[in-house]
Amino acid sequence: MAESLRQRIIELLVEDRRIDRKKLEEVLKSSKSDPRNLGQLVKQGLIRQQDLLSTLSKGLQIPPINLARYQIDPALSKLVPERMARQYRLVPVSKMSNCLSVAMADPLNVLALDDLTTLTSLQVTPVIASEEDVNAAIQQLYRSDAGPLQETAQPESSSEEEKSESEEEPVGGEQQEIVDLTPFGIVGKRAPVVKIVDAMILEALKARASDIHLEPEEKDVRVRYRVDGDLLEAFRFPKRLQNSITTRLRIMARLDITENRLPQDGRFRVRVENREVDFRVSSLPIGFGNKIVMRALDKSNLSVGLEKIGLLPDSLAAFQKAVSRPFGMILVTGPTGSGKSTTLYSVLAQMNEPGRNILTVEDPVEYQLDGITQVQVNPGIGLTFSNALRAFLRQAPDVVLVGEIRDGETADIAVKASLTGQIVLSTLHTNDAATSITRLVDMGVDPFLLSSSLIFVAAQRLCRQLCPQCKEEESVKPEVLKKLNLVLPQGKQLYRSQGCLSCQQTGFHGRFAILEAMLVDDPIREMIIAKRPPDLIKAYAVEHGMRTLRQEGLEHCLLGRTSVEEVLRVTSDE
Repeated sequence: MAESLRQRIIELLVEDRRIDRKKLEEVLKSSKSDPRNLGQLVKQGLIRQQDLLSTLSKGLQIPPINLARYQIDPALSKLVPERMARQYRLVPVSKMSNCLSVAMADPLNVLALDDLTTLTSLQVTPVIASEEDVNAAIQQLYRSDAGPLQETAQPESSSEEEKSESEEEPVGGEQQEIVDLTPFGIVGKRAPVVKIVDAMILEALKARASDIHLEPEEKDVRVRYRVDGDLLEAFRFPKRLQNSITTRLRIMARLDITENRLPQDGRFRVRVENREVDFRVSSLPIGFGNKIVMRALDKSNLSVGLEKIGLLPDSLAAFQKAVSRPFGMILVTGPTGSGKSTTLYSVLAQMNEPGRNILTVEDPVEYQLDGITQVQVNPGIGLTFSNALRAFLRQAPDVVLVGEIRDGETADIAVKASLTGQIVLSTLHTNDAATSITRLVDMGVDPFLLSSSLIFVAAQRLCRQLCPQCKEEESVKPEVLKKLNLVLPQGKQLYRSQGCLSCQQTGFHGRFAILEAMLVDDPIREMIIAKRPPDLIKAYAVEHGMRTLRQEGLEHCLLGRTSVEEVLRVTSDE
């Protein structure tokens, strides 16, 4: 039967002109898996997922389903055990009377259908879906940590007993240094609100959220996660839980729970499986309570070095060349949220070795790194960027990181420090690389000293990466390509976002850095001394190999990493 089924699928795919017969037979012949499992065709790029599903549905007379647009009732998880769902790659989608419909990556798995029929005593009807969508739906339906959140997301109960339980004091005893968010830690004997907070944080980390926003409103509390730069609403808490949840978070962050009139900042650390994640917490009093924003700072993202940030080879080579210099100033510029600090931390992680004395002055200290001396500014007692830098020079540093150059005094000390044998890393808020030179001169830095110290400037933006599961080909009009000065090489294809379960319908999964990398050479030094305008410096750099932010982004489009629309969103006209 397997051989006849194999031949039938081959004929269907060839008849529909979905794939070349010879290529298909080669893949199926070399596959060691079940001949009905054609997922390897998609993985090898021989056919699109939707085309494969369409052909299989037509030939096997089994209806398809787009799980990405289907809301599954959580109660169905009680009918099909998670172990069986994962083993057979299936997920229940609906139950009507004595009929249970299940979405399957392999709808002809008779053993799975028989086992499910025996278990549920229901008539099981299969529908076909992609393996990626089935796996994502299983993950959504059987999240072991979602229980506390789902319970609290329900409308308020009139039961006095339930209300009393939810409002009991959430925290007692001494505050722990690190909160354990392993499944065993959440399921243990903890107060209900503690479990809710822990589950919320764990779910946010699994969703790859960089920030968690708790926003009290008139009738409830909205919770949003920032994923790949965009805020997505996760769920809402009943108003009755607001005080308990915010109090729990403020205790974890070691804030003053008796002060509700002033903004406060704190931090805490959680352990998830084999990694630890720091959270920076900000509490802000608003009309309906205290809004709390928690930023996740995962040090595991920094230990990889510059190679894993996603830079193109030319930009990476320029950055590495600058980092290898024995002294000088390296600047990363861009607006807030463009990943400047993360890039510099990645440089520090790469340079961090026993033979180097590395010191940082920051406001605030975001990532706490072993082996590096980190100082947080405190203007209230006179510990400013400039004062800390003066003290650093008496500590014989090899590498100095200044979180941000905000004034002329800090800029002047940083420039002079880079001339006395140190590598100085810092950030500025400018739109492109060349403008940072003018900005420093305007702050009062001597152009001659700046030309001698500055070795590299990078303007940076963060670009969202297309979800590999659902991105689709895009046809861009020739006049648009001409306007962008983008030549599409033979065989290259542009892509756009679509949206699926894997990417939570956003069409994107992860972000990467695009860089306008400018190495300072002798002609640029002469232009700095002569106080040439930034557009002339930029024109020279582009003429000698530097790509602008938009050009860099369009190169990533040609690699299929992002869309033209996304590049236009994060870069300006040039």
